[in-house]
Amino acid sequence: MELTSRERGRGQPLPWELRLGLLLSVLAATLAQAPAPDVPGCSRGSCYPATGDLLVGRADRLTASSTCGLNGPQPYCIVSHLQDEKKCFLCDSRRPFSARDNPHSHRIQNVVTSFAPQRRAAWWQSENGIPAVTIQLDLEAEFHFTHLIMTFKTFRPAAMLVERSADFGRTWHVYRYFSYDCGADFPGVPLAPPRHWDDVVCESRYSEIEPSTEGEVIYRVLDPAIPIPDPYSSRIQNLLKITNLRVNLTRLHTLGDNLLDPRREIREKYYYALYELVVRGNCFCYGHASECAPAPGAPAHAEGMVHGACICKHNTRGLNCEQCQDFYRDLPWRPAEDGHSHACRKCECHGHTHSCHFDMAVYLASGNVSGGVCDGCQHNTAGRHCELCRPFFYRDPTKDLRDPAVCRSCDCDPMGSQDGGRCDSHDDPALGLVSGQCRCKEHVVGTRCQQCRDGFFGLSISDRLGCRRCQCNARGTVPGSTPCDPNSGSCYCKRLVTGRGCDRCLPGHWGLSHDLLGCRPCDCDVGGALDPQCDEGTGQCHCRQHMVGRRCEQVQPGYFRPFLDHLIWEAEDTRGQVLDVVERLVTPGETPSWTGSGFVRLQEGQTLEFLVASVPKAMDYDLLLRLEPQVPEQWAELELIVQRPGPVPAHSLCGHLVPKDDRIQGTLQPHARYLIFPNPVCLEPGISYKLHLKLVRTGGSAQPETPYSGPGLLIDSLVLLPRVLVLEMFSGGDAAALERQATFERYQCHEEGLVPSKTSPSEACAPLLISLSTLIYNGALPCQCNPQGSLSSECNPHGGQCLCKPGVVGRRCDLCAPGYYGFGPTGCQACQCSHEGALSSLCEKTSGQCLCRTGAFGLRCDRCQRGQWGFPSCRPCVCNGHADECNTHTGACLGCRDHTGGEHCERCIAGFHGDPRLPYGGQCRPCPCPEGPGSQRHFATSCHQDEYSQQIVCHCRAGYTGLRCEACAPGHFGDPSRPGGRCQLCECSGNIDPMDPDACDPHTGQCLRCLHHTEGPHCAHCKPGFHGQAARQSCHRCTCNLLGTNPQQCPSPDQCHCDPSSGQCPCLPNVQGPSCDRCAPNFWNLTSGHGCQPCACHPSRARGPTCNEFTGQCHCRAGFGGRTCSECQELHWGDPGLQCHACDCDSRGIDTPQCHRFTGHCSCRPGVSGVRCDQCARGFSGIFPACHPCHACFGDWDRVVQDLAARTQRLEQRAQELQQTGVLGAFESSFWHMQEKLGIVQGIVGARNTSAASTAQLVEATEELRREIGEATEHLTQLEADLTDVQDENFNANHALSGLERDRLALNLTLRQLDQHLDLLKHSNFLGAYDSIRHAHSQSAEAERRANTSALAVPSPVSNSASARHRTEALMDAQKEDFNSKHMANQRALGKLSAHTHTLSLTDINELVCGAPGDAPCATSPCGGAGCRDEDGQPRCGGLSCNGAAATADLALGRARHTQAELQRALAEGGSILSRVAETRRQASEAQQRAQAALDKANASRGQVEQANQELQELIQSVKDFLNQEGADPDSIEMVATRVLELSIPASAEQIQHLAGAIAERVRSLADVDAILARTVGDVRRAEQLLQDARRARSWAEDEKQKAETVQAALEEAQRAQGIAQGAIRGAVADTRDTEQTLYQVQERMAGAERALSSAGERARQLDALLEALKLKRAGNSLAASTAEETAGSAQGRAQEAEQLLRGPLGDQYQTVKALAERKAQELEGTYEENERALESKAAQLDGLEARMRSVLQAINLQVQIYNTCQ
Repeated sequence: MELTSRERGRGQPLPWELRLGLLLSVLAATLAQAPAPDVPGCSRGSCYPATGDLLVGRADRLTASSTCGLNGPQPYCIVSHLQDEKKCFLCDSRRPFSARDNPHSHRIQNVVTSFAPQRRAAWWQSENGIPAVTIQLDLEAEFHFTHLIMTFKTFRPAAMLVERSADFGRTWHVYRYFSYDCGADFPGVPLAPPRHWDDVVCESRYSEIEPSTEGEVIYRVLDPAIPIPDPYSSRIQNLLKITNLRVNLTRLHTLGDNLLDPRREIREKYYYALYELVVRGNCFCYGHASECAPAPGAPAHAEGMVHGACICKHNTRGLNCEQCQDFYRDLPWRPAEDGHSHACRKCECHGHTHSCHFDMAVYLASGNVSGGVCDGCQHNTAGRHCELCRPFFYRDPTKDLRDPAVCRSCDCDPMGSQDGGRCDSHDDPALGLVSGQCRCKEHVVGTRCQQCRDGFFGLSISDRLGCRRCQCNARGTVPGSTPCDPNSGSCYCKRLVTGRGCDRCLPGHWGLSHDLLGCRPCDCDVGGALDPQCDEGTGQCHCRQHMVGRRCEQVQPGYFRPFLDHLIWEAEDTRGQVLDVVERLVTPGETPSWTGSGFVRLQEGQTLEFLVASVPKAMDYDLLLRLEPQVPEQWAELELIVQRPGPVPAHSLCGHLVPKDDRIQGTLQPHARYLIFPNPVCLEPGISYKLHLKLVRTGGSAQPETPYSGPGLLIDSLVLLPRVLVLEMFSGGDAAALERQATFERYQCHEEGLVPSKTSPSEACAPLLISLSTLIYNGALPCQCNPQGSLSSECNPHGGQCLCKPGVVGRRCDLCAPGYYGFGPTGCQACQCSHEGALSSLCEKTSGQCLCRTGAFGLRCDRCQRGQWGFPSCRPCVCNGHADECNTHTGACLGCRDHTGGEHCERCIAGFHGDPRLPYGGQCRPCPCPEGPGSQRHFATSCHQDEYSQQIVCHCRAGYTGLRCEACAPGHFGDPSRPGGRCQLCECSGNIDPMDPDACDPHTGQCLRCLHHTEGPHCAHCKPGFHGQAARQSCHRCTCNLLGTNPQQCPSPDQCHCDPSSGQCPCLPNVQGPSCDRCAPNFWNLTSGHGCQPCACHPSRARGPTCNEFTGQCHCRAGFGGRTCSECQELHWGDPGLQCHACDCDSRGIDTPQCHRFTGHCSCRPGVSGVRCDQCARGFSGIFPACHPCHACFGDWDRVVQDLAARTQRLEQRAQELQQTGVLGAFESSFWHMQEKLGIVQGIVGARNTSAASTAQLVEATEELRREIGEATEHLTQLEADLTDVQDENFNANHALSGLERDRLALNLTLRQLDQHLDLLKHSNFLGAYDSIRHAHSQSAEAERRANTSALAVPSPVSNSASARHRTEALMDAQKEDFNSKHMANQRALGKLSAHTHTLSLTDINELVCGAPGDAPCATSPCGGAGCRDEDGQPRCGGLSCNGAAATADLALGRARHTQAELQRALAEGGSILSRVAETRRQASEAQQRAQAALDKANASRGQVEQANQELQELIQSVKDFLNQEGADPDSIEMVATRVLELSIPASAEQIQHLAGAIAERVRSLADVDAILARTVGDVRRAEQLLQDARRARSWAEDEKQKAETVQAALEEAQRAQGIAQGAIRGAVADTRDTEQTLYQVQERMAGAERALSSAGERARQLDALLEALKLKRAGNSLAASTAEETAGSAQGRAQEAEQLLRGPLGDQYQTVKALAERKAQELEGTYEENERALESKAAQLDGLEARMRSVLQAINLQVQIYNTCQ
């Protein structure tokens, strides 16, 4: 799961040396927040052991939950592995890693840091595809942990976390989370960076997918960027302390793959692999050790291991110095801190022991001074420091504390002293101790413990306490006296206490205490308690039902105390005449003045009947009638009659009543909203009463006699108010009852029951109201909050009002408020009746139906009826007869049929053409492009009929062209003419002209004309000489520098080949850069054309190996120079290895300061010469340095002189040669040769015996000598002539040389100048500079021309500007005076306006706008004003209590916004409901259309089948006719018979039987029409397969007899199968009838009003499924028809072939075969006739089914219309 080094992105890990330095710097920064101690050492109190890698030496303690190859070799693969040929490798970790023997082992121990040469050859690797892996380090002791470094070989984990344990794995705590997506992996964890040093956050920067390898995860416990106030605090130490460290790797980077994919190649790519794990820390010694030793069981000699056993200092001990040493425990053990070692201190035991322990309680008691406690004190001593004496001993004050005899024995009476004679061990005035004093028993006093204490009696030696205590309860005993009698022990009790021991309260009291009276009264609530007694210990009274509290004065949760007007009967719920109910809506924020849903309008003479089912208590009740007057100062006379179920028993509470007491008259006073009848009514519980209220008369003035005829009264409710003052709690006659009555009347507590609105009762009334309510109702009443309408089961304890959901009212939250409906689990919904279409804002409580105006429709009366739109002005939809409804707001038609579309169904949809607006002949017909929509050869988006040519014009889809879209467009290929063929886009990577018909091959799609410098069959590659990405049209020409590029790769100066991907040019040796435009480091001279040359800088005299890239100049050290620094430094000459001399040149005569580096000769300027360039040169005159060239004649004479000098020099040289060799030196060799010949002649002549041969030799030698002498003479003559010519040529050459010398001087000067320019060009881009110079020159010339034209031409911009300036100056002079005068006038006008502004006052305007006087200061003005600002600096104007225009506008704006929001919400809800109804209608309409289309297709399929049968019959008849022809020969008849016999069913009897069984099984499984149609498709396909098998069987024909038998058997099986199929069809018909019955039942159930729309939607979905099945059926029928057509054609062809074959030689078998063929033909004809009849029967059944489907659909539409129009 790693990428190669080429793919490494950001996050490339640093070398380990740099990482180590970085970590050390971070650690130093962390510790720098506290004074840095000396490491290691303890110079500042706290010790610091050395820090190291805790993994070193602990490889066996490092474990991983998953490691590859532990159980055997396991393959794994690497993503984008580009370096090796193999992509996959093996992991075998059964044995440890060995670079030589087992390099494929990847155990977790491989991550421990090592300094091996190839550290990256070993790593740990997990198993493939496991995202959750744990790496855990278990330490042998406590350690300080500072930071963690993980270097991964693969991608870093997408999610992981680091956690620690400080108790050896018992508990774990998370250090930090790491995730690529923190929100998904660790939801709820805060994101980095942390704000506090102990924050646990999730960090993302170490979870990126890059780099693919060697990515690091670094975690530091203490972030150096976060300040730490106290680095030595216990919290910091606990954060650093670990015993176990665990890294949980939780999610892999999968590069888009799914690890749930079971494929092996997917999982093998993803795993964890870790190169190195570093856990930095040190041994945890709490600052008491500077070094550590190996812990028990740990390796002792592991190099670099951080050991865990501390070598303790500061008198400490333990593995982590966590304890003090023995006898050094006077102070508590504490970790050392900076500046304080907290060393353990030695115990002080005064020499009486050598052992001690630390006691924290003692330490705290001493003020944190000393906590050591000595153990085993000797010499009869005891105490923390052995400073006390043991019991029965006391300290001798005369002896030193360290004296062994300091403690002496006690001398006490053992009878009265404790422990048989114990005394005080030492003197302690603070504690009252006297050394040697005896300790008496608890109840004994006296010097020798001989007396009983006060409060005790019966001194006894055998008593352990010495005396017996008086048995008196101190809370009930009178204080200040003897508790009991000293002889008998009898106690003296308080006034409200009784009992021998004064331990009980008197009856009616409780709580024995130290009060003066001893006990408190019970004070039980007079109504909440059953009696005045209470529990003696707790004071709890005996409460009535559902009352709690000690006094029974509180109501139990879930219950309430009723209000005084709890017995209320609403007028809306009464019976009587026709009630005129007036419902009222509650205004938000206001308290209603009525109860219930509203009022009942009662006219004069009308009666209301209130049914009182029961009352809680038999008593008198006042009748309170709540009402609302209709006119000012309205009065009324009313009569109330009580109708009892029978006579009242005389012994009952109401037995004193007489009949006239049940007829009560009452008068309503003006301005009153309620009426209390003057006489009460006596009612008893368990009896139903009828109260008849009659309005006798009413009027509008204060005089009852005034006649009045008005609207009557609005009656709200009738309330029964109990007469509470007759209760015993008020009428008992005792002082408490009288006080309660006086309080009830003084604070008018009875007013709680008069008005509907309730306020909290006063402190005086609240307990009285609770008491009387519990008396009346025998306790508290249950809340009984309606669970659907309330938010809680508990209610208000006062009155019992439950907390209602929105829109719900009633005490129990069981009713919808006026203006709401649909009481349910969510409360009630607002009616939201349309103010335009509804008569009222109220609606029906159950359905929410508003009362609509005429023409309005819908639940809220907010839309038109179906088929209309434009609410509230509804008008019919205009859809041209192709839709039944339209958008209620816009009138746009919905669900256009007949392939129409548009706002009014006025146009055909895509793929169809026509004019649907016409009543006849305007149907939308399919576009023949080339075939219609839905076929495989429809390639147009739309079409239209040309109004002139009446031709269909197709609008082809992209990629198609032609009149009927029958051809592929340019840039596409394919064969759309064949079925299933289509045009595809040529895959040319976007590098062709899409409008070019020849851009790609129209049949194969191969790209032919690639653009953008691309090539290839798909234009997917850049051309040679170009590079880039062809798919992005970014092929750029290779930009290669010709000086640095290999010339073999550059065919021309303008074109070079480069890498097609990167654009890298092929460089010459030692040349670099993508364009080969620079030398490699330590090389120069790119312009050589052969690559760059080495700098060759001197190894010791140059500062480095680099040099200037253009000049090759090395960077020389001081004292050296030259290009390679191998010469003397500048302005010096000589051998730098020996000595360098300064150039001694006259600065006035040199052209460069540098002299010749080896000779020291100066470089003179022209006209100057000399070694130092300090004199005029030859050919120049004057006094140096003013040297001037001589006259021109000097050149001629100088040439003559130079020629003479040269000749003289040559003559001198010749003379020197002649002086050395003689005159004949030039002919010396020839003369020597002649002399040899002469010697030979002389020898021959001088010989005594001369022979003929010798004579001949002599003659030959003589002739040779003569010849040579002649040649020598001739040569000398020629030389003389040549010498003369040479002298003439020498003279001419000297003359020419003089001219050349002058030219040389000029050329030298020019050469030096060019050399200087060359140096400049070498240090710059001379080609670019040259181009820049040329371009600058051309621009300069053009600018010069334009400037001359602008300045010199007339007219020109310059001349025009000058004339414009003159005209402007003239205008300014002419208008100057007028401008000045107007300016002064404006100044005066501004002054007047300013003065007038100061006189204006904003007081009245402020008062009108803001609502307060404008002269009030901003600080005191509540409404603000002009210039006033609030605390935020914003302008302040108006407010809640202000009546200015601003406040009024704000209020109006708020109300408008609220109204707008309500209207929008109502509109949205109305639109939603409307859309749902419209959707239901549309689905029903679509279902009807689909059913009609399915029927049409079924009829068409039936026609095709009939046609196929007809063709088959014709075929059979043709065969018969052919056989009956007279001219038919036997061969032809035999061939036809053979072909007919070949028409067999290629299946065995078993296969056909199996098929019949399958058909029967499918028929039995039929449940509805959908399944029948779906399985029919399978049968059609099986028939197709049988036809195909029949064709294949033709080629394998056997002899005539076998074929006849096969045909016979197959026909018999086919008949049986057909019979079974007919039975199955009959079953299908029965199932169809069942389905029809089911549909009829559905239709009957749709009569229910509540389920109508949902039933319609369900039926629409069923019809959708049926339509899909019919589509499949239609497709199968189409395929069967086409197959039958092909079969008929094939049969016809075979018949023709048979006709030809019958004319062959088959005469002998003619009659037999003819008879057999006729018989088989008759059988086939009969079979097809039966099939035809069966198909006709099925078609008739389909027609019936179609009719029933139409009726069902009509019924559904009818029901939908009914429910849509119901009110």
